[in-house]
Formats: sequence, structure tokens, C-alpha cells
Amino acid sequence: MGTLFGPAGRRRRLTLSQPTSNHAKGLALTAVGGLVLTFDIPLIKLAGGDAWSVLLLRTATTFVAALAAWLVWKRLDPKLPPLVPGWPGVAVAVLYGISSTTFLAAVYLTSTANVVFILAFNTMFAALLSWAFIGERPKPATFVAMAVTVIGVGIIVSDSLGSGNLLGDFLAGCSALLIAAAITITRATGRDMGFTSLVSVLLPFTIAAFFVADGGFHMEAPWWIVLNGAVVIPLAFFCLATGPKYISGPEVAMFYLLETVLAPVWVWIIFSEAVSPRTLVGGAILIAALVAHSLWQLSSARRAARVIRHPV
Repeated sequence: MGTLFGPAGRRRRLTLSQPTSNHAKGLALTAVGGLVLTFDIPLIKLAGGDAWSVLLLRTATTFVAALAAWLVWKRLDPKLPPLVPGWPGVAVAVLYGISSTTFLAAVYLTSTANVVFILAFNTMFAALLSWAFIGERPKPATFVAMAVTVIGVGIIVSDSLGSGNLLGDFLAGCSALLIAAAITITRATGRDMGFTSLVSVLLPFTIAAFFVADGGFHMEAPWWIVLNGAVVIPLAFFCLATGPKYISGPEVAMFYLLETVLAPVWVWIIFSEAVSPRTLVGGAILIAALVAHSLWQLSSARRAARVIRHPV
């Protein structure tokens, strides 16, 4: 009895509650990040600028906001992790940087619905990469969800064949894969990559600066991009990039589904942008598969936690 209710028992209960507390923290962080990210595409469209001008201003304001926040935080907490924690941080920064470029290009080359539905595929990419590189083997239910998701994405992409949007769909798929790879590296190393994801904007900023210098800066309402780059992107990506420190890659990727569901709604409300029937069908299949799989994951985690807390 002493081991259960004495000092040792208290230490054991604290040890068992720590993973649960970290898991809840990770879920809360990624939920906030995913919700804030849903406003990214509407703000890009409200700005009324060309792709390179938007990318230039968006990345510049994001970097300035991130650096200012890090410097203030560093003064308050000298133990704050570096902006880029070693070579894993460099790899994560490069992956996020390229994904930012492919994402923005996809926004201009295909519909909003196509972009966000295909981006939701990163949940399955994260599961496969976690299995291949860090040994987190997906359960049979995950394989079933992957198969259904492939069908949904196939329906969405088939609507773009011959319409000139296939390149945009492909770039959206690249963004999903790159984000999943960044999540997997963060999960494998256990390092704090919150600010690393924001420093990564230097790569797309350099690319955009080259094209803007050649073609000029064109934007009707730049203040929307300033809001996006200074507030929305830093908050969203800091939360989403910190999440893998506490929860699994597929769970983090799950919260990108908020953008899948809400971004087309905001765009439809603001711009009356129509969504094609095939995109609706494919998106419905995709969301149903991913939500069902995510709920199953969370239910399994709760059952496992109950077993740990009540050992026989």
C-alpha cells in the first residue's frame, strides 16, 4: 500500500499523468494552429496581388514578426531553443520553405477547394513517413483510411484533367508531402521547431524577390497580406510545428483538416467561388475517411491510457 499512496506512489502518479498532460498540450496547440490557418487562403485572395508579390510580402512580414517575437522571448527566457536547432532544424526549415512556395503557386493555379482537400492528404503521408523512418507502424485501420483517401483525391484530381489545373493539384500534393516530412523529422528528433518553421520563409522570400525585381510589385490591398504574414502565419505555424514534440505526426496532420473544411467555406462566403461536383464528392470521401480515422486514433489512445493508469 505504501508504494501506491506514499511518496513513491505520488511520483508514479505524476509520471503516469505527464504523458497525458503533454498529449493534451499538443492537441490544444495544433487545434489553435489549424483553426488560425483556415484564414490564410481568404487573406491571400483579398489582397488582389500576383503570386510573387504576395509571396514576397507574406514571407517578409512573417520573418520580421517571428524574429521580433523570438528576441523578446529570448530576453525573458535565456534557455529558449535556437531559431534553427542543428542540422535537423535546417532540414525542417528547407522543407517548410519549399512547401510555402508550392502552396502559394497551387492557390493561383487551381481552386481553393482542390488545394485544401489535397493538402489534407498529409495525414496519410505523415503516417507512412513515420512508419518508414521512425518505426511507428500504422494500424490496419490506417491502411483502410489511406485507401479511401486515395480514392477521394483521385476524384478531385480527375476533375482537373484537361482543364489546366493539374499542375496546381500536383503542387498542392507536393506541399502535403513536404509538410508531412517536416512533421516526421520534428517528431523523430523531439526538438522544438516552432520558430524554425517561421525562419523557413527566407527561402521562398529569396525566390519571390528575384521574380518581383524582374516583373515589379503588384498588389491592390497589401494590408491583408501584412495581417496574414505578421499574425496568422506566425501563430498557425508556430503551433503546428511545436505540436509534434508532444503528439504523433498523423495526429498533428489531422488538424490541417480544419483548413480543408473551413477555407472553402470562407472563400465561398467572401468570393462566391463555386465548388465543382467532383471536388465536393471527392472532398466528402476524403474528410469522412480522415475524420473517422482520427476519431479512432484518439479513442485508441484513451483506451491505452486507461490500461496504463489501472495496471493489474
